[in-house]
Amino acid sequence: MTSQPLPDTIDETLSLLEQGGYVGDRALATVLHLALRMKRPLFLEGEAGVGKTEIAKVLSDVLGRDLIRLQCYEGLDVSTAVYEWNYAAQMVEIRVSEAAGDASHDDLSKSVFSEQFLIKRPVLQALKPSLNGPPVFLIDELDRADEAFEAFLLEVLADNQVTIPELGTIKAEEPPIVIITTNRTREIHDALKRRCLYHWVDYPTAERELEIIRRKVPGADARLAQEVVAFVQKLRGDEDLFKQPGVAETLDWATALTELNEIALDPDMVSDTLGVLLKYQDDIDRVRGSRARRIVDEIRQDLDREAAKAV
Repeated sequence: MTSQPLPDTIDETLSLLEQGGYVGDRALATVLHLALRMKRPLFLEGEAGVGKTEIAKVLSDVLGRDLIRLQCYEGLDVSTAVYEWNYAAQMVEIRVSEAAGDASHDDLSKSVFSEQFLIKRPVLQALKPSLNGPPVFLIDELDRADEAFEAFLLEVLADNQVTIPELGTIKAEEPPIVIITTNRTREIHDALKRRCLYHWVDYPTAERELEIIRRKVPGADARLAQEVVAFVQKLRGDEDLFKQPGVAETLDWATALTELNEIALDPDMVSDTLGVLLKYQDDIDRVRGSRARRIVDEIRQDLDREAAKAV
């Protein structure tokens, strides 16, 4: 993997996203460009499935940088996220040294607490130098981690370093490209946000979502893609749904309908495949049947009127 230089302008950043197959807007390209040039972490917030994680993957792929991902969850601690000692290897080293009688207590302590016995977890890996340049460090779904771990990250984000009691402070030669995502299941503390540039990743417009389907599901019929996008956009306007479908669900649904050789939305097929688009039974029951049929009819009337105007 050969690393590429960072984009020099907002337009180049937008082209970089497009090169990676990501259909973004200029606002996203602007804040991403600033984060890259200012070497600041980028804090991406938004609903699940809108494409926050994909931004880090695209950066890694297009820039030719390693992608280091830290998936956050409740109970995440330093030994899992940053480092831990290889206790088994340390015990072997101690036993061998004692048997040989060739090491003092102080020398042995220094020996077993050296980098040779250090297991590097994602945070420490992201701070280490790489042949391809600073890696893309994705801290995914930070809102799922505990506040104590969030507080620990302050040193990493502010100074690009971590402190290991037995070794001292390890600082990155060049800061990694840090992307932090959150689904806003809880608020992240202001102290962490201040160290980042911020962007809210919203659901795409109909035009952008249609372009996403064209790129990601090229086998989908043009009429089917239009109707899928229109159907999903109408569902997102329903505040009674427990969980509105994200872009990921739109792509899954378009792919599923294409696999079933559909060229347009059929109300019965819509009802049968809602489990691909919606993830809660109450939402499926709300849309299935007469409501799905009504939405499909409305979509067809709207598309037919647009087609008539275009003639």
